Amino acid sequence: MAKPLTDQDKRKQISVRGLAGVENVSDLKTNFNRHLHFTLVKDRNVATKRDYYFALANTVRDYLVGRWIRTQQHYYEKDPKLGLDMEELQDIEEDAGLGNGGLGRLAACFLDSMASLGLAAYGYGIRYEFGIFNQKIVDGWQVEEADDWLRYGNPWEKARPEYMRPVHFYGRVEHTEDGVKWVDTQVVLALPYDTPIPGYRNNIVNTMRLWSAKAPCDFNLKDFNVGGYIQAVLDRNLAENISRVLYPNDNFFEGKELRLKQEYFVVAATLQDIIRRFKASKFGSTEFVRLDLSTLPEKVAIQLNDTHPAMAIPELMRILVDVEKLTWTKAWDIVVRTCAYTNHTVLPEALERWPVDLLQNLLPRHLELIYEINRRHLERIGKLFPGDLDRLRRMSLIEEGDDKKVNMAHLCIVGSHVVNGVARIHSEIIKDTVFKDFYEADPEKFQNKTNGITPRRWLVMCNPGLAEVIAERIGEDYIRDLDQLKNLLDFVDDDSFIRDVAKVKQENKMKFSAHLEEHYKVKINPNSMFDVQVKRIHEYKRQLLNCLHIITLYNRIKKEPTKSWTPRTIMIGGKAAPGYHTAKMIIKLITSIGDIVNNDPVVGDRLKVIYLENYRVTLAEKVIPASDLSEQISTAGTEASGTGNMKFMLNGALTIGTMDGANVEMAEEAGEENLFIFGMRVPDVKAMDKTGYDAESYYNRIPELKQAMDQISGGLFSPSQPDLFKDIVNMLMHHDRFKVFADYEAYIKCQEKVSALYKDPKEWTKMVIHNIAGCGKFSSDRTISQYAREIWGMEPSLEKIPAPDDPR
Repeated sequence: MAKPLTDQDKRKQISVRGLAGVENVSDLKTNFNRHLHFTLVKDRNVATKRDYYFALANTVRDYLVGRWIRTQQHYYEKDPKLGLDMEELQDIEEDAGLGNGGLGRLAACFLDSMASLGLAAYGYGIRYEFGIFNQKIVDGWQVEEADDWLRYGNPWEKARPEYMRPVHFYGRVEHTEDGVKWVDTQVVLALPYDTPIPGYRNNIVNTMRLWSAKAPCDFNLKDFNVGGYIQAVLDRNLAENISRVLYPNDNFFEGKELRLKQEYFVVAATLQDIIRRFKASKFGSTEFVRLDLSTLPEKVAIQLNDTHPAMAIPELMRILVDVEKLTWTKAWDIVVRTCAYTNHTVLPEALERWPVDLLQNLLPRHLELIYEINRRHLERIGKLFPGDLDRLRRMSLIEEGDDKKVNMAHLCIVGSHVVNGVARIHSEIIKDTVFKDFYEADPEKFQNKTNGITPRRWLVMCNPGLAEVIAERIGEDYIRDLDQLKNLLDFVDDDSFIRDVAKVKQENKMKFSAHLEEHYKVKINPNSMFDVQVKRIHEYKRQLLNCLHIITLYNRIKKEPTKSWTPRTIMIGGKAAPGYHTAKMIIKLITSIGDIVNNDPVVGDRLKVIYLENYRVTLAEKVIPASDLSEQISTAGTEASGTGNMKFMLNGALTIGTMDGANVEMAEEAGEENLFIFGMRVPDVKAMDKTGYDAESYYNRIPELKQAMDQISGGLFSPSQPDLFKDIVNMLMHHDRFKVFADYEAYIKCQEKVSALYKDPKEWTKMVIHNIAGCGKFSSDRTISQYAREIWGMEPSLEKIPAPDDPR
């Protein structure tokens, strides 16, 4: 029987009521239990006193906040604003710019799909205080500004200090009778922040866990005097710098110590977290703890998103061998069966190669483990290919030379049970070229997983008009089964559907035109073709080929101003890595061409060139639904997959592109006749690499190309500084790895076909419908289902779980 309340208890109850301004204690209890449930719902079921404290504090805060806001309105807002514009609120939200381009955005799509397919999955990363820089265009040049995205706080994240973990750096290794010890290390704490990842209409909410670096309380305080104490506290910043800022390089490796610290930091914290959850066994169970790690691969799959988390392989070995005391053979078997590696690039400058000296200083035990992994790996290869010393050299994890380096891609391949590329052509290229030796040793390891995008964000959310027009014809189920888009082929000749698709596109173009006018004071012709290339600025993506087309078109209009030209608004956007000189010059060239073209009265609004400043996800969500033509023009064999190409296709733009990356499969799905494909294929590029690429021969043979190049080098686009673009001209003429001139003629001819078709809106829109109908394959749901079944050994589920208020 419950004890009667004492006077003291009653006084406590009254004081809580009074403090919270709450009359109904049962409401208070309900709210308290809800907060306590939220605190415990992650990974455990035993409340600590701190849990009770936070539950109570959050409960009281809920009651106070409403009154707090009401009071401020009472004091300061006699006429509080009513009615909220959803789009205005959406624009207030900061982009979480925690990646450089395709790689991080792909991971975000994968998180959406894993939750929507009911897969128990975590996405781990770093909670950068400053994400990818904000780009300002000043006098035509890129200027970088810090991305202080957390300055107003982030309402979607929840700090989880109870799961804080130590991460060790530096120190030395002791080999003792009790095993190996890594001692005298510097410790940094990893504090996790969780963000909910909701699945599509299935009540499932997965977790993205991002780690933030914190100095321990005793950081540098071992022996201080009064002056030393102040400095020691200030020095805490050194530890916390690990999660301060994202390195802004895309497809380029920069071997800085801080970057290696970041890579190890996320790996060490994540592996501790994974093993903690593995050992805790079933949710809410306090009786049983798993001590035997031999079943780890049956319960856990670790997917390495490129080589950036490659240190997971030696770190998991360190935990299993040094801490858990497993034999090498047993530990290595667990590591290989747990880890799988996705390769995202074949560009040599992007492949990570860490100097041995740096590893020796920062992670001495891991270097020892890498050497032992390499010794056993080369022993195996030596037996498979006796006497082939050159093969041993090529396949070693250690690149010999003046300063020895660890090849992280080789470490990933050796330490994983599956290696995959991200489009069919890319997966073939890695087997034929960069990883040929590894493929010959272990052909069964290599798979393809063509990238995809989530249709929830990249159609339903960013293009509700088109999503609705589609749903009116084929129902709503396509949103979770994108293959159903093929049913749109039944409507390819349906006049009302053709009209509806064209109308939505025109509405999106009007809306984006208004956005450009409001934010950039640029007036554009919404009836012109919106020709768009948005992606990171890189020589291999060939924004320079686009520039040459713009100049050629400009010259043609000037030559025959009375001809009936198809009007175009050409938009180019994207960030250049701050240290990438050529990329920054490319931006200046584009803006300089725009200055001449846009102010030439002869041209008028038949050709406009717009640089889209600060390209990011929120801008992509506006420009992609408004685009008519998608530029995917990388040199064949250089773009691993691309995902922007898929977003444009799904949103009703037609593609002009090379047979590179996922463009190949897009042409296969929609029919090659429904894309504007041009230029060299991979075998042509290979053949040219053998014979040599002679840029000058194209320059001398093609008058319009020569004219365009002479205008750039002669200062037409930089009259106050005629030699401004000499470096670009010199590169294109003498050391262009990406063979821009070799595809120029085919590109110009292909663009003529684009202009001709745009003059026939009905035929253009029919081609658009063929493209949308061919998008099913490019859902990240398909990609993730393949990862789950073919790599992780999991089965996706479309089951809907009960909502919190429903009975379980």
